[in-house]
Amino acid sequence: MTLTFYILLNSTQDQRRLQQLYRYKLIADTFLTLDNISKDSIELKKLYKKQSLKPIDIDKIKDSIEQKGQTIFSGHSIYGSVRVFRVDNQYYIYVERFNFTIALKDMQPFDYTEQLIFTIAFALLLLLLFVYMMVIKKLYPLKKLHRQIEKFAEGKLDLKIDYDGGDEIAKIAKSFDKAIKHIKQLISSKNLFMRNIMHELKTPITTSRIVAESVEDDVAKKILIKSFNRMNELIEDLAHVERITMYSFSAKKEKLLLSEIFEETKKLLLKDEKYFEFKYKNDYIYTDKSLLALVLKNLIDNAIKYSPNRHAIIEVVGNKIMVKSKGEPLKEDLSYYTEPFSQEEKRSAGFGLGLYIVDNITEKLGGEFRYHYDKNSEYNVFEVILN
Repeated sequence: MTLTFYILLNSTQDQRRLQQLYRYKLIADTFLTLDNISKDSIELKKLYKKQSLKPIDIDKIKDSIEQKGQTIFSGHSIYGSVRVFRVDNQYYIYVERFNFTIALKDMQPFDYTEQLIFTIAFALLLLLLFVYMMVIKKLYPLKKLHRQIEKFAEGKLDLKIDYDGGDEIAKIAKSFDKAIKHIKQLISSKNLFMRNIMHELKTPITTSRIVAESVEDDVAKKILIKSFNRMNELIEDLAHVERITMYSFSAKKEKLLLSEIFEETKKLLLKDEKYFEFKYKNDYIYTDKSLLALVLKNLIDNAIKYSPNRHAIIEVVGNKIMVKSKGEPLKEDLSYYTEPFSQEEKRSAGFGLGLYIVDNITEKLGGEFRYHYDKNSEYNVFEVILN
């Protein structure tokens, strides 16, 4: 808009300047081409009237012309000369002929086109600013709603969205508030269900496990104990899943030695150390000890369960922790196994939650979970890359 008005203003000024020059040339031609005219001739009087000119005393403006006058047009002929001066915003014509000298004041009304353009431009600018401020004011609730949605995405469920009005933003805000309440109810119901069912299952399983010890048949006793242990493992896995998938869950990172994390991992494994070995330089890392230990526990458990020699190697290279074990390569992509309850085939050794837990915790730690198969050593290699 500014550029348009700038071009329009320049064009108007140029046009007005050309019109002035043409008009003063016409006046000058009258004085410089007629040979027998006098100061009071009828031709000049007609010219004054037509061109809005008024004869004045040259002495009254002589000083002003000498001090501030600017020549904008001049013409000469054998009959004399004509000069047009501008003093401030007023124009004067000085005619000097062989038989008379005269000064004229230009009485043509001032051209207000430029002022009109400035006024229109300023009015439009104010209008645009007003519209802009109204739009910003109207959209402010949307910005506020956006901030609340971001807080909700971060896991802050205790939000109440209030917005008065009947416009589209108000409708969206009210619908989102309803959705938050519904989601809170679903999460609360899910948590209550999970805690109750785990609590209710834990007691009879523990009791049955104790009773199973008194069974005289060794084969039946072994089967019962194994079944109850598996049920306990499933409950523990479900408890871990519930914990890491909660919106409010977040990792508590601290500076730790690798040895501290591996000692915590050994406590969780409850297995003889002949089944696994650690290869690492005892450096510091910044992570959550309990979470990373749980990740390693699940990976080592899987490695021991599914490898022919029931042995796992844990190796640390830079920010990469690798859990290796002998065995056949995975038949599916890693993404298949990181879904809950997914297995290649029905096995008695697990429930398909281990890698799901590993993947979720690694994401919470801000890291990356990868897998590859080393053909040379015939190792399945699961990598936890920490950032």
